[in-house]
Amino acid sequence: MTPGYLALRQHAAWIDVSNRGRIKVTGEDRARLLHAMTTNQIQTLKPGQGCYAFFLNAQGRILGDVNVLCFEDHLLLDLEPELRPKIYEHLDRYIIADDATLEDQTDQTAAIAIEGPEAEAVLERLVAPVPNATESHLPWNGRTVARMSTTGSGGFFIILPSGEKQTLVNSLGIPGALEEDARQVRIENGHPRYGEEITERYLVQETSQMQAVNFTKGCYIGQEIVERVRSRGQVHRLLRRLEMDTTAAPAAGTKLAVDGANAAEIASAVYSPALNKTVALAYVRDAFAEPGTQLDLGGTPAVVSLPG
Repeated sequence: MTPGYLALRQHAAWIDVSNRGRIKVTGEDRARLLHAMTTNQIQTLKPGQGCYAFFLNAQGRILGDVNVLCFEDHLLLDLEPELRPKIYEHLDRYIIADDATLEDQTDQTAAIAIEGPEAEAVLERLVAPVPNATESHLPWNGRTVARMSTTGSGGFFIILPSGEKQTLVNSLGIPGALEEDARQVRIENGHPRYGEEITERYLVQETSQMQAVNFTKGCYIGQEIVERVRSRGQVHRLLRRLEMDTTAAPAAGTKLAVDGANAAEIASAVYSPALNKTVALAYVRDAFAEPGTQLDLGGTPAVVSLPG
């Protein structure tokens, strides 16, 4: 076990998430534009609030996910690194007569995540504000503190000018976590990431991340498919967390069975040092998705639980 892994599980660690995309959206039509482009409620957000949402295509497939933070004069989009150009271009195509301007602020800013069960205590020691609600945020001496997490452990992002990053890191007094540490804890917590467990292959309901969707907000791209799936219950696989009594993590795409019938496909898997077993995120056929169901991985049992 590395110090960063242990700290994320038991205390708190910092993660450099500066490579995540940060796109600033200004203009009178900024909320209307994003409301029509995402699955969640944007137009009623007040400064200091935020939400998690999906971008969909017309077929209801997931183009990307986003944390939307609402400020007095703009909206800030926090995105996975590989989504930065994709979502910028996607939004830019739909700005026609709208009073909305996109500004990629990724290179001028930095972001440090503080995650783990003692993350809030770290902020208090720094005399930094502590936002209460998920995706909410507060100003801190020219910085922004937002309640967001990459690992599902609970935590905060501190978004700040890029030149101040090292000064902040030096003041934290906690271990840094490597990318692999964060990935292990994320999968242990059943917390999916776009680009690995969530891709354009999947529909919204299949991901089990329904906090990203508002069913009363009105029209948006892909809404017809989302509503059709909801009303008809036509979802045949669901993202689930699995625990397997093996130290060898199977590759993405590995199939699992129940009585010889295809039951699931692994999206990601890691060995968990803390549990001494393998934990995976997998798309499980709805007939076998109930927590506690036992699947078969080539003779190794795999038990289903809900994702984080």
